Amino acid sequence: MTRTTVHRTYSGVSVTRTAPAPNILQHIGRLLWLPMLAMALMAFPVGLALGLARAGLVADGADGAMVAALGHFGTAAMFIGFASVFAAISFAIARILGVFRSGGGGIQEAAGAEVHSLRMPAAGKAFVGLMLMAMMALVAAVIGHVIVGSGLASGGTALAVGEQWALWLEGVRRVATATYLLAISLGLTTIATVLGFQITRLGELPSETAR
Repeated sequence: MTRTTVHRTYSGVSVTRTAPAPNILQHIGRLLWLPMLAMALMAFPVGLALGLARAGLVADGADGAMVAALGHFGTAAMFIGFASVFAAISFAIARILGVFRSGGGGIQEAAGAEVHSLRMPAAGKAFVGLMLMAMMALVAAVIGHVIVGSGLASGGTALAVGEQWALWLEGVRRVATATYLLAISLGLTTIATVLGFQITRLGELPSETAR
């Protein structure tokens, strides 16, 4: 392979003398993937407990408004868990990309060659944008469930209104979840692109260092 192969195959390549550090998004991913996972592991049991409590109220013939309120609270807890899991996966993808960025650059620098780094591909930019949109939509849905559930529990919201909001918020959750999964698939595509670039670049090093 010649040195120009990277530039011909991949657009948006930066050249430096030293290995680049992870960018701000990759640094955030390294810090937050584990806390997000821990939050999910805490939220899911809470959602399960609320579901069991709701089932107990149904068995006891409790007031329908209170049963509906617990349904909103349980859904809110479960989707805090889902949002946290999706965020943990997204942050882990960002962390992996940061490792490729600094690690691949470090190998090139150690070989005495110019350090070629791939700028963020279009799939990576779409991954970040869709991830943020999906996260905000899920958080908004969770807040909506808490507000409606509180209204039902206090008697300030009619049962029919609560059921109507449950249907609307379900639609928001479904769209947000689908968007999050699309974002994650684009993040994995970005990993594949970066890995292909690194393999191509490493294949060029022997010819460059032999000069």
